[in-house]
Amino acid sequence: MGKYGALWEYVKNNGSQSFKLSFEEIQNITGIPIDHSFLKYKKELTEYGYQVGKISIKEQTVIFNKMG
Repeated sequence: MGKYGALWEYVKNNGSQSFKLSFEEIQNITGIPIDHSFLKYKKELTEYGYQVGKISIKEQTVIFNKMG
């Protein structure tokens, strides 16, 4: 399990079609602040049936979308 494994489990267990998490919420889930490596690791999320929709630096949020 990668650096963001706890986040991917959280996203999968959420079950929603689409939802938004703030950078702060992601840090609370993972125990680490979100950084540029997130762009590399986000590919792992497809194994959990989700993908990253939009990352907003301005709003400090990430949108997750269920695949399929």
